Amino acid sequence: MKSRLKLLGLVAAPALITAVVPAAYAADAPHTARAAVAGDVLPGLKHDASRTGEVAAGKRISVAISLTPRGGSALDTFIAKVSDPHSAAYGHYLSKRQFAARFGRTDAEVEQLKDYLRAQGVTVGKVHSGNLLVDASGTAAQLRKAFGTRLSTWKDATTGRSFYANDSAPTLPSSLAAIVSDVAGLNNRVQLHHQATPHTVSPHNGPGGGYTPAQLKGGYNVSGTYTGSGQKIALLEFDGFQQSNITKYDTNYGLGSPTPTVSQVDGGSGALGDGQVEVELDIEVLHAIAPKANVTVFEGPNSDAGEVDTYQAIVDSGIPTTSISWGAAESARTTSNINAVDAVFKAGAAEGLGFYAASGDDGSDDAGDGGTSVDYPASDPYVTGVGGTKLTVTSSNAFSKEVAWSGGGGGKSSVFKIPSWQTAVQKSAGGGYRQVPDVSAHANPSPGVSIYSQGSWSSVGGTSAAAPEWAAFAALYNQQAAAAGKANLGFANPALYAASGTGFHDITSGSNGAYSAATGWDFTTGWGSYNASTLASKLLG
Repeated sequence: MKSRLKLLGLVAAPALITAVVPAAYAADAPHTARAAVAGDVLPGLKHDASRTGEVAAGKRISVAISLTPRGGSALDTFIAKVSDPHSAAYGHYLSKRQFAARFGRTDAEVEQLKDYLRAQGVTVGKVHSGNLLVDASGTAAQLRKAFGTRLSTWKDATTGRSFYANDSAPTLPSSLAAIVSDVAGLNNRVQLHHQATPHTVSPHNGPGGGYTPAQLKGGYNVSGTYTGSGQKIALLEFDGFQQSNITKYDTNYGLGSPTPTVSQVDGGSGALGDGQVEVELDIEVLHAIAPKANVTVFEGPNSDAGEVDTYQAIVDSGIPTTSISWGAAESARTTSNINAVDAVFKAGAAEGLGFYAASGDDGSDDAGDGGTSVDYPASDPYVTGVGGTKLTVTSSNAFSKEVAWSGGGGGKSSVFKIPSWQTAVQKSAGGGYRQVPDVSAHANPSPGVSIYSQGSWSSVGGTSAAAPEWAAFAALYNQQAAAAGKANLGFANPALYAASGTGFHDITSGSNGAYSAATGWDFTTGWGSYNASTLASKLLG
């Protein structure tokens, strides 16, 4: 299994509270009926890994407990209306307080969960906005008692990597299990991988051989009038960066971009690793296209609990646009983990936030098992999945042509049914499931994007470049919308599909393995890349 990297959300120090523990929870009485948290165990665990022992009883582990939104399908219905440009409710997003009151669990329900955890010796941390995510920590022994499952050590049969995981689905008293959808952190097997692909080529126009800001903006018809001024963009990262590299890039191109802000979640991502190039690529691409936008880099540790916490930290911040360049194949995740992350994206969509995620760099076989599979979170129905292309510009930096990049991820989800806004372009190969990607942008690594990372210039490609290219467009659009007195783009997919291809470069040649580009929407590039001027005009109406 490929290495996968993730982020975490900042845990507030728990207050010193003396609480009266309900008698029913004091000893977790054996007569208390319990139920399992469905789907919260790694798929195929005992078939592709061998158990090597038990996690030391005193080892401390952090978990993030996700709660199901109230109201059943009411949240999906609300998002469908607030994101539909043909609806009277379009753009009337909820505040964090309004979301919590309408769709979050009640304070009494959250207190019930907290009381139970404390009764098992587990330390309760932050309750995030929305009342749908509770952080906690405890020893392996305490977590085993709280969740009724043994935590074992395992060794991956393919990679040889050691990890820990719960042997069976966690259980809780039935009244709590009915509202808990996931307990993230009980395993550390899956780590998200970044989609940046470094490549050394002879110089194109930029130092290191990749495209310059002028070429990217020219190719996608970005007007010099719009710079992202006054706008905010979030980056989800599982590694760090060095500001000196960003300064070198900005100075070389005279961008004058604001210094990125760092928000460390759950202690941050730790020492700089091989994901540094990813973080610096993301920042520099945003600066290239939206140089005056304020960028906040959310850095967290690479774990299931960290991923959920980091996404929640971004929603808590209210930053309207997020670029995501880290993911894992749907098949590598637990069902409950996907549901937990999906719930955070839903909260973001209800509050007017848009997420743009790289679709992967392994073509139509994201899992690498010889079949067809897609990357998550790009496959989430509340995320805009961004595929890859190879862009060619003229000597005057204008759009010339574009083809599908062979590494760009795309295909059908094995988890999510096709959303209503996508049914008009439903393909028989999709089998009634969510189709990926939605859009695309330049990702080919030869030439890639000229960036300065780890003390030198290089050309870097991958859908990690494409995702921030689209997030930058969203910031430019939001700048125009603000000037026109209109709402932010928010969750963009319903509006992008309603545009029916207007404002896109339709890419009709190239393949990502199992799928080929074609007229209109396709599994390689979605609708295609953007013509910033015409697409913004279409979306503004």
